[in-house]
Amino acid sequence: MMKLDELLRDEALRRREFPVCEQKIFLAHAGVSPLPRRVSEAMRGYLEAATRDDQEDVLPEQIVGKTRQLAASLIEARAEEIAFVGSTSMGLAMVAAGLSWELGDNVVCYRDDYPANVYPWMNLASRSVEVRFVEPRQYGNVTVEDLEQVVDERTRLVSLASVHFVSGWRLDVDRIGQYLHERGVLFCLDGIQSLGALRTRMQHVDFAAADAHKWLLGPLGVAILFVCKKHFEQMRPSLVGWHSATCPDYIAQEKLTFWPDSRRYEPGSLNLVGLVGLHAALELILDCGIGAVEARVLDLARRAIEEGERQGLRVMGAKVDDMGLSGIVSFVSDKRDVAELHAKLSQANLVTSLRRRRDGVRCLRLSPHFYNSFTELDEWKRRL
Repeated sequence: MMKLDELLRDEALRRREFPVCEQKIFLAHAGVSPLPRRVSEAMRGYLEAATRDDQEDVLPEQIVGKTRQLAASLIEARAEEIAFVGSTSMGLAMVAAGLSWELGDNVVCYRDDYPANVYPWMNLASRSVEVRFVEPRQYGNVTVEDLEQVVDERTRLVSLASVHFVSGWRLDVDRIGQYLHERGVLFCLDGIQSLGALRTRMQHVDFAAADAHKWLLGPLGVAILFVCKKHFEQMRPSLVGWHSATCPDYIAQEKLTFWPDSRRYEPGSLNLVGLVGLHAALELILDCGIGAVEARVLDLARRAIEEGERQGLRVMGAKVDDMGLSGIVSFVSDKRDVAELHAKLSQANLVTSLRRRRDGVRCLRLSPHFYNSFTELDEWKRRL
């Protein structure tokens, strides 16, 4: 078990646990993260064993169930409410396809969220569902007051991102969830930009999905799908296979009987090597403690904002003391070409992201994780 303060005190340990630190300063976890050593070793160990026997037989004992429990612990849910799917997009699309929609229903989302949380809802127009777009007063920062302008008595579901992928604004998940539930509206969450970095609980959320390859520090191709147990009958499995329902001795039964837990949303064989990696990543984050991880991520974000503003950059999202602060910090500039700045940083092995808003404005996006050091941020500042 590794504690966060131990990692931050011991530079040799930090570099051993996170090999990317040997050659790069990686500040782009809102994109696709590098794998920690323990995640890579867990996957390699499993794959090596799988060269010598049945891939299922060499799987570490009860690892699927243990990974469900770890994921549930992270989001303060129950293991029976956790399914494993291929991606955030798949999870959100399964929610959209699995609910029974009626003529006159409307669904609300934010057009400038990541397309994974826009297209599944737009696709419902083919089922005569009205798609409404919330228009926040501040780019990326959706509030209850903004939702009041579009939510009405025919709103069936609202789907939003826990953190906006460009601006970095953090959604007030609990307040918005309470507001929607008081009105009988379902709440779906794209949690990919907060799970693993910020405490994100499901107390007022009905559905959520998050891939492992960003802040969770896991591999691509495996994602967590949360479905609140009370909605199991309401959200029918939209993809159905042998894994979704009972089939003793692999014999199809006369009646289709879905599993009483979240396995009903897993149609076929799971991505076992991905789950081995996700298990190791979740253990790492939970060993460090999600509260300590969040505090560290926000400290790094504050330092990035302060140093960027000293260099004449303007932060797009939350300021240092705003409640909406997250691990994503995006800068724009009227005086400097941020695309050139991004290229310059890349040449110096300093990994950031370049993103563009709908209006064409480009931004330099930083997303440091808990293992990044203040020394690395100082080097980023020096290279600006």
